[in-house]
Formats: sequence, C-alpha cells, structure tokens
Amino acid sequence: MPAFKVHSSQSILHGAFYPAPLPKSHRLVEADYYHELIIHIRMAATLLSCGSFRNFDTYKSCLLVLSARWTSPIFTRRLHRQAITMASLNEQYQWTTSPVVVGAPMRIIALPHFAVEISAAGGFGFIGAGNNLDELDGWLEQSAELISNHARLQAYREKTGMLPVGFAYFNWAPAADLEKAIAAVKKWKPAAVWQFGAHKNEDYATWAEKIRQAGEGRTKVWVQVGSVADAVEVAENAKPDVLVVQGTDAGGHGLESGASLITLLPEVADAIQAAGSTGIKLVAAGGVIEGRGAAAALALGADGVCLGTRFLASEEATVADAYRKEIIRASDGGANTARTKLYDQLRGTTQWPAHYNGRGILNQSFHDSQSGMSIEDNKKLYEEAMKQGDAGWGVNGRITAYAGTGVGLVRSVMKAGDIVREIQQQATQRLQASATVR
Repeated sequence: MPAFKVHSSQSILHGAFYPAPLPKSHRLVEADYYHELIIHIRMAATLLSCGSFRNFDTYKSCLLVLSARWTSPIFTRRLHRQAITMASLNEQYQWTTSPVVVGAPMRIIALPHFAVEISAAGGFGFIGAGNNLDELDGWLEQSAELISNHARLQAYREKTGMLPVGFAYFNWAPAADLEKAIAAVKKWKPAAVWQFGAHKNEDYATWAEKIRQAGEGRTKVWVQVGSVADAVEVAENAKPDVLVVQGTDAGGHGLESGASLITLLPEVADAIQAAGSTGIKLVAAGGVIEGRGAAAALALGADGVCLGTRFLASEEATVADAYRKEIIRASDGGANTARTKLYDQLRGTTQWPAHYNGRGILNQSFHDSQSGMSIEDNKKLYEEAMKQGDAGWGVNGRITAYAGTGVGLVRSVMKAGDIVREIQQQATQRLQASATVR
C-alpha cells in the first residue's frame, strides 16, 4: 500500500493531503488505494455540507490537485464522478441539511405531524400510508397546512410547487387503491414516493412510470430493497432515483432472509455500478439508531440514512404510550427481538408476500408460540389483550411491538426534529474524529 498523509477530512480541504505516487510494485493495489481515499473524500463532503467548510470551490480545487498528482486516468475519472454525485440528496431536496436523515414511513405511525417535523429539522419526512390509501389525500392536505408554519419548507413549496415531504405505500395493496396514490401525486406533488413490498419486482417499474407521469417528472421515485439481486433488478427496470437498502436488523417488515447493512450496502453499491445503473442514490436502513451508526453507513457508501425504531420514541409518532415505553425498556435487541410471521398472523395483516416477515420485540405471544400453542388459541389471547389497553403490552403482554435490533440504543423520548439534529451532529463529529488514517 502506498504511503500517504491525511491529517483529517478538514485538512484535505486546506491542501494537507499529499498522496505519494504508487510504486511499480504496488500497482495491483490501486483499487484498495482508491477505496480508502474515497472514504476520506466522502467524509470531507459530508462535513462540507454540514457547514464545516467555507465553500465548495476549495473542495473542487483540492480534487484537481489530487487528480494532477495521480497518474491513473481511470482513478481520475472515478474521483471526479464521486465528487459530482456526493451532495446530490441535498441538491434534489433543497430543504434538507447534511447528512440527510430520513424518517421511515411506518404505516399509520408516520403521519403528517411526524413527517413535517422531520423535514422542518432538515431531514426528509415520509407519511406511512401503507395500504390505507383512502386517507392519503387528507394526510397530504394536512401536511400542506403544517408546512405553511415553517418558513423554510413553505419557501421551498412556493419556489418549486412541491411538498417537502413524501409518502410510502405497500405495492401489495390492490391496484385500485394504488391508483389513489397516483391521484394524490398529481394533486399534491410530494417530493418523493416510496414503494415497498411488491409481490414481484416488475411491479415497481409499472408504478414508477405512473408516479413520474403524475408528478410531471419532479416527484422522485424511491424503492426499498433488501437483497443485492433485487437491487440490481429494480435499478435496471424501475430506474428509481433512490434505493432504500434495508438490512435485516430493521424493525417491522422486510425480507425473510438477508444480510446486515455492513455487508449488504457496499455489495449493492458495487453490483448496481457493475450492472451499469448510474446516478441512483442509496439510503441505508436497518440498525441505524444514532450518530455512530449513521456515520458508519455513510462511510460504507450511503448517501443518507433512514431511521424507524429511533423515531418510535419521538413525541410525534402515532403510537400508544405503552408501545413507546416498550421501545425505551427493551435492550439487547439481537437477543430480544426476532423476525417472524407470527405477529402478522395475530394482527390479521397476512397480505404480505411470502418472502417477507417482521421483526418485533419478544413477548408472551412469541414465547407461547415457541412452546407449541396453536395460532388459533394465541390469536384469541391476543384479541383479549387488545382490549386491555396499556396492560396488553410488555414482556408478559401479547400486543406486537415492532422494533429493530438497535432498540437498546433508544433511551429517551424526544421531539422528532431534535432526533434529526442530534444524529446529524453526532454523525458529523464521528466522521471528523475518524478522518485520520494512520
């Protein structure tokens, strides 16, 4: 590996980065050198967009110096391409600040107050319509009213004609219901629509085209995937603006089998690039709870991060108080949550494709199932627990509390906007602290 000097990502922008030419004996490790260098450039770009640096011209000048010092034309092209795409989420969604924090569109939990407060803090808020599309028009109308109370968001809407929030739906919903989503796009022009849960990947392409037509090419298409194969197929056929890459640590619904973000995200990035799908941004989901996880996801190649479990403990999330308390109580999520179809069977939400299940906190319903209780008896007890209110939740309760493996890192209830700002600050500090290669 060639020797090179990096004081920090900030010092990169002040000319303190001096890559030594590759010795002839080390030509084979050019790719390793490139990848390690790109990590520092990503960190610098993130810090730049967070306001740590004065201007982007300094950054571009540094890239030109780096390219001039490097003898490989391939490396130079890669470096320039990386620089071009780095800040694209902020450029596309101009009310956001960096790093971009996305509020997961949790079904009938992520509603207008939740979405707007996240966007108002510089994140990207989504409404979780799921399969409840009859109420979508009203939710978007309420969002527009709330947006008018935030000068930055209202200015964006007046300038672009777009709502600075998005919404998500389940693709397994009946086509007649999905048409209601298309009507909402045409009427309200949300900044993005998030697709998830299709029975077959071709469905994403069909509805992506409808979204683009209804949104006059301005409403962006996001698609959630959980495997490399799905990412490549969806990227090629649906050509989304954003792929939400969900690792198996995620709470709620996702693929029955898969990988964690630490391997899934970089492999997806490599695979879609190798397949020739360019310009697609990656948002990391699954296991990101606070700033350290966000920084790790950014270092792995994410353009933004998505949080669900952390936002369950926000004041704006539409959840029962007992659910919120469960999120605060639970710990050691790898041992105390599980991916299972049981909770859908108990709740009657069995429309999900066969290769999906959901991760939730272990409770008495789960333990009884493991001990051999029939689904019929378990469901009767579940229905009785639903009548008990808060008493139906908890370790000895039966009501489902979906949450990810990172639930033990959630220790307090906060406003959604404060969560966004805290994660951005923590991630930036972590990137700064990690920016020195020794």
